[in-house]
Amino acid sequence: MDSRADLCLQSAKTKETMPHESAPLLSSGLSWLAQGHRVAIATVVKTWGSSPRPPGSLLVICETGDFVGSVSGGCIEGAVITAAQVTMTGGQPQLLSFGVTQELAWEVGLACGGRVEVWVERADLGLLTRLHRALLAREPLVVVTAIPSGEKLLLTGPSDPACPESLRSQVQEVMHGDSPLDHELPDGRRYFLWPLLPAVRLLIVGAVHIAQSLAQLAAQCDLDVTVVDPRAAFASESRFPSVQIIKAWPEEALVGLAIDRRTAVVTLTHDPKLDDPALWAALHSEAFYVGALGSGKTHAARLRRLGERGLTPEQLARIHGPVGLRIGARSPAEIAVSILGQLISVLRRENA
Repeated sequence: MDSRADLCLQSAKTKETMPHESAPLLSSGLSWLAQGHRVAIATVVKTWGSSPRPPGSLLVICETGDFVGSVSGGCIEGAVITAAQVTMTGGQPQLLSFGVTQELAWEVGLACGGRVEVWVERADLGLLTRLHRALLAREPLVVVTAIPSGEKLLLTGPSDPACPESLRSQVQEVMHGDSPLDHELPDGRRYFLWPLLPAVRLLIVGAVHIAQSLAQLAAQCDLDVTVVDPRAAFASESRFPSVQIIKAWPEEALVGLAIDRRTAVVTLTHDPKLDDPALWAALHSEAFYVGALGSGKTHAARLRRLGERGLTPEQLARIHGPVGLRIGARSPAEIAVSILGQLISVLRRENA
């Protein structure tokens, strides 16, 4: 099998292995390139007023006319695709500017008009392959594009030797905030910084009833969900369809999952044999959120046990327990909503 065909097969698996919001779009671009087609990528780089799509939104266009993604609610896609066909057939990258009128804005569900700038460039197989591999490896990257030349830098962070001194603070900003940035230097040079960060992961310890609702809700919010439970009767594919399941004890499973700062860990079993080792691993990691189900009495006993094992008061204070927002939740689904709401509030506050 040649490398292009192999790349095509790999890209077809992207959605299930790395549910980053841009992953399926990049995957489509890779598939088209692997088939020998020319491809262009359009990116929203700047908006004013009430624009349909935020900066960083992608539209990937194949020369056949197929496309995935969106740079608006539909009102400028046709013009962008027409421009992309020119760029694909040997033209230069283009910076397009559109005004979204109030009439068109209403058509796409907005209350008022706005303006948007869209950068259109020909897709490069080497670049998309690099981005694909970074997503698979959970390697954070910032893609820096010089406008209007189209020259690119792929940076692993502000300390990357290739990062210009003049852009270090901006690279740090987009990585911390997980939001693109259009930036112009005092000398007039303009750059668009697009962070490609690993998908936020949720590791659920305990394949209990609440976990079923939590896994489903979290997946709908584009979290990469993994359920850990050694009990085969609980951790079954029928109970958790389309979710990664690890049928192992938490102390084994979590070591292999390499918990990082874009990972949340929630324990739901009430069983110290399962919950405590998971919490121990989570509190020795950079996990941005650690939650544990249980009553106040159960949580107090849990803190005593973990403290006796050597965890410090500062580490124990990281546990959200009893887990979830205080919304009066009763049913498993309501409890799952309270947990996910608390997790998202911590995630967005950390990235604010």
